Amino acid sequence: MEKPERPDAAAVEEEAEDSAENKRQRKAEPGREIVWRNVALMSLLHLGAVYSLSLLPQAQPLTWLWAYFCFIITALGVTAGAHRLWSHRSYKAKLPLRMFLAAANSMAFQNDIYEWCRDHRVHHKYSESNADPHNATRGFFFSHIGWLFLRKHPDVAEKGKKLDVSDLLADPVVVFQRKYYKTSVLIMCFFMPTFIPWYFWGESLWNSYFLASILRYTVSLNVTWLVNSAAHMYGNRPYDKYISPRENRFVTFGAIGEGFHNYHHTFPFDYSASEFGLRLNPTTCFIDFMCWLGLASDRKRASEQMIEARKLRTGDGSA
Repeated sequence: MEKPERPDAAAVEEEAEDSAENKRQRKAEPGREIVWRNVALMSLLHLGAVYSLSLLPQAQPLTWLWAYFCFIITALGVTAGAHRLWSHRSYKAKLPLRMFLAAANSMAFQNDIYEWCRDHRVHHKYSESNADPHNATRGFFFSHIGWLFLRKHPDVAEKGKKLDVSDLLADPVVVFQRKYYKTSVLIMCFFMPTFIPWYFWGESLWNSYFLASILRYTVSLNVTWLVNSAAHMYGNRPYDKYISPRENRFVTFGAIGEGFHNYHHTFPFDYSASEFGLRLNPTTCFIDFMCWLGLASDRKRASEQMIEARKLRTGDGSA
């Protein structure tokens, strides 16, 4: 029987080199490089949040209420602040309100206002493309949290540089928060939520830290991420059936009014981010209240005629 021919040593070496080169190319594919530091930190954070649940029975009810209050402040820093005010300029806010929203945004710890708004404007302009930081076409996990585990696709930075963000840099509140962001996060996201229950009603520092800081922070992150993931995949599209964002009531409830996402991507300038005004929209209630106090003004709104015309032209026919 004829023996199989042994492969030439040079051919084996060449094949090994080709294989190594292919691996290097796959690793270097844009937007695919894993950031292990983020993977480790987010894993620890979520493990801490799961552990926090076991502390609920032994914590004081006042601490539960405080953690929820911090969650609302955190959410407003994103929804009324970074999103509706600074990203979309859908209303105007006076200095005291901008200072409050900047502090609340630091409590949210989701990047400083400038970076958050720049990436969000890229998300709207190039939605569902490689330039979208949390491109929903790459799946639920990627658009929810996976985008934080990978290096940004080069298109995100390239397209982001072409956007006009001069309005952000012209706001001294945004510039100040960006300059002292790390310090403000330590104070607003971790120190203050932990200190208040311990100092004022004698809660243990351990319970205060895990419930008002770790659990609250983790929940607020995931609620925000659901706008990027679930609200781009599940729900109806009464305003524009040709885009991915959907109306999602579950997300609306958790994200204090941000789940009317088909409407928002159709009319991004609308301060209410919804056709229905105050309904299921605590953020809109907050902005309206600030206007009543004289701290906000110039709320932009899509007209009823504009909304109905758009429904008839591009909507999916759902209510």
